[in-house]
Amino acid sequence: MSTLRIKLVALLVAVAAMCSGAWAQPKAQSEVVEVMSEKMNRAIKCTVVLPEQYFDEELGYNRYPVVYLLHGASGGYTDWPSKARLTDLASDHSAIIVCPDGQDSWYFDSPIDPSFQFETFVSSELVKFMDTNYRTFALVGYRAITGLSMGGHGALWVGLRHPDVFGSVGSMSGGVDITKFPNRWNIDKRLGKYEQNKEVWAQHAVMSLVDKIQPGQNIIIDDGSEDFFYEVNMALHNALLERKIKHDFTIRPGGHTWDYWVNSLDYHMLFFSKAFDRAK
Repeated sequence: MSTLRIKLVALLVAVAAMCSGAWAQPKAQSEVVEVMSEKMNRAIKCTVVLPEQYFDEELGYNRYPVVYLLHGASGGYTDWPSKARLTDLASDHSAIIVCPDGQDSWYFDSPIDPSFQFETFVSSELVKFMDTNYRTFALVGYRAITGLSMGGHGALWVGLRHPDVFGSVGSMSGGVDITKFPNRWNIDKRLGKYEQNKEVWAQHAVMSLVDKIQPGQNIIIDDGSEDFFYEVNMALHNALLERKIKHDFTIRPGGHTWDYWVNSLDYHMLFFSKAFDRAK
């Protein structure tokens, strides 16, 4: 799509939104919103972080790409905002950052618990909410998703299964093969006990997606050399290499810690920012 056409589309959508009153001006650079999930029949809290440019009247009704940033097990929607400089990163890269409350969902649509349908929530309901209520570029090339640990698994699971929604996907210290950890992090509450549901577990592991990945997405994966997910991430990397699936892969010193993830996020935001530039 040409730059002129993108600008024209953005202008037309902006005019339509202004006429309909669809966009409310946020009062702060970071705000907590509640997004209703029809599939789960409950509201999910999310932190939305806006670039400082969003409030610049001289820029008018500019639109922005969106990075969906997922937390790890036992975490919540305030984890990333409390640990990383998200307001600075959003402004530095002229992007909106969204941190949904994924609870201990592993970002599946649970086959046994209708109240945990987080693949649908993140890939559809949350994206629709953001595109309706904020000045986003509602195009696949301007959406990215990444996360840490459980969220790294979730970002790859959701992103790779929905290439029509997310143009870029990433993972930091992701638990990309849940079958290796059958008794941890409440996964059995979403999929059933491993011993009785081995096939279901295998079907919900990121490793099961390797043969189904479509070309064209931008993929970034990293892990710390002292991380307990190191071996499963190396296995994923080697499987992607065998399939000749283009991806960025990095091992850096570090463990399963916030120091590692906060540093890693800088690399992911730069990777996504370059992808957004290529989409213009």
